[in-house]
Amino acid sequence: MAAGILASAAFPQLAVAAENHALPGQTMSLWWGLPFAGLLLSIATGPLLFHHAWEHHYGKITAFWAALVIVPLAIAFGMSSAMEAVLHALLTEYMSFIILLFALFTISGGILVAGNIHGTPLVNAGLLLIGAVLASVIGTTGASMILIRPILRANDNRPFNAHVAIFFIFLVSNIGGSLTPLGDPPLFVGFLRGVDFFWTTQNLWRETLFVGGVVLATFLAIDIILHRREAGMPKIKDPTPDTKVRIRGLANIPLLAGVIGAILLSALWKPGVSVSVMGVSLELQDLVRDAIILALAFLSLRVSYKSHREANGFNWEPIAEVAKLFAGIFICIVPVVAILKAGHDGALAPLVSLVTSPSGQPNDLAYFWLTGALSSFLDNAPTYLVFFELAGGDPQHLMTEFASTLAAISAGAVFMGANTYIGNAPNFMVYAIARHRGVKMPGFFGYMAWSGAVLIPIFLIAGFLFLD
Repeated sequence: MAAGILASAAFPQLAVAAENHALPGQTMSLWWGLPFAGLLLSIATGPLLFHHAWEHHYGKITAFWAALVIVPLAIAFGMSSAMEAVLHALLTEYMSFIILLFALFTISGGILVAGNIHGTPLVNAGLLLIGAVLASVIGTTGASMILIRPILRANDNRPFNAHVAIFFIFLVSNIGGSLTPLGDPPLFVGFLRGVDFFWTTQNLWRETLFVGGVVLATFLAIDIILHRREAGMPKIKDPTPDTKVRIRGLANIPLLAGVIGAILLSALWKPGVSVSVMGVSLELQDLVRDAIILALAFLSLRVSYKSHREANGFNWEPIAEVAKLFAGIFICIVPVVAILKAGHDGALAPLVSLVTSPSGQPNDLAYFWLTGALSSFLDNAPTYLVFFELAGGDPQHLMTEFASTLAAISAGAVFMGANTYIGNAPNFMVYAIARHRGVKMPGFFGYMAWSGAVLIPIFLIAGFLFLD
């Protein structure tokens, strides 16, 4: 009943368009965006406001919002058009997206950094730098899960250590992942949409170097001040005395290299062969890439020691949650993308005008801040996709004439995912691990006070330096 009412409100004519599989975005109202907004709001507030219910029923909540898209689409435009639109999003984008995340999560979970070192300011800064570099190679999730426990162990005898985890979220869980599609989910979504693999490396290295460098320098200054203040305080016995650091599970390193190679292969090898699955055309190079990546993930399970995964606190719940939530996101965003493709003729024309100058050119600063603001409170991958489509959705056009606009969208989505605990998937995972290990992490708004004081001024400067 709710789905039928939503369909009637969103598309009064209930025109059946089975013969035309493209959704008519220019005639669709903003009601079609309600499930997308509802799902993102649920993701943003669920873990904080009703944690117990969310933990046990997030899959059902996600399915409810997805149903409020699929059923009205079928009623309004016919089952054939609705299913093709939804399956196209799931088979061409979601499957590759979740396969990559699954592989990076699985393989990195088999790598254990054992041992312990003393967390001096220079050591901490070095670990953050290593993590930020790794983030663009094995993803922000992979780098975060490998390094968060070693850096917490290194600082577990310090009275002031919450700032270490906070800056870890800034640099390793977000900013460091801005240089390749492997780094952060929004960039991989862009890669799936046709953005070249090394485009972000070539076009965001200056912004990343500046923002990452200033944030790291700020951390070093704060850590030096706090470390000196600790010198006059009673000593705390180190619960994990310093021991030689060793990297276990090295067999997973070539598997990570294999994932990178598979993605590069799909970017370079274009045989021009496609396979039709339920009316959706899938390119051979994409199918081969996904098959290789899956095989490498399962191989990691065979070659990794169970004890290494246990020491890392590895379990399947985080990736299962991401898989369910993103399935709903990719379904719910289907009508929103159709409306955005209509541009000034669609119901989101005011948003188009907001990011467009009077001359008709895109306003890069507006794209940067709007993408970033939404990425701070909503998941940054769907936010990136929304503004990617708002900018025209043509990757060749965005990589050339409007390269600065795509850079603004990419930087906003990746950098500003660090503004809150819920801006990017690893943020809350790092927060939970730190609290579990006894770190007195700030609450939701306390963390925002840190990001507001440290990150926002740096983003303001970066915006005017590189995007104005």
